Amino acid sequence: MQYMLLIYSDENNWTEEEGKACMLESMAIANELAEQGKWIASSPLDSVKTATSVRLRNGKRIITDGPFAETTEQLGGYFIIDVSDLDEALEIAGRLPPAKKGTVEIRPLFPLPV
Repeated sequence: MQYMLLIYSDENNWTEEEGKACMLESMAIANELAEQGKWIASSPLDSVKTATSVRLRNGKRIITDGPFAETTEQLGGYFIIDVSDLDEALEIAGRLPPAKKGTVEIRPLFPLPV
């Protein structure tokens, strides 16, 4: 079963050193999962300061700088994994460094007909 792990955190909770360590540890987990055939994709997202949001209202496109949500924690990255069940996805999510300072949301991917 495929799951997306959505990583949320407050960008201001990480020092530069912690951010680099988080990246290296996350990459090591991705490499380990890839060797096991369980990794599909993962990537950090650039700062929320670089985000642009698009909304359609009454047929008009509205473009704003920054993320749409007004929250402390922002989407900072993702993993897509292919594992046997939710328990295995939970175990992997708990190993990701951002789980210590933020939230890792686990969502099954909806299979599309081919």
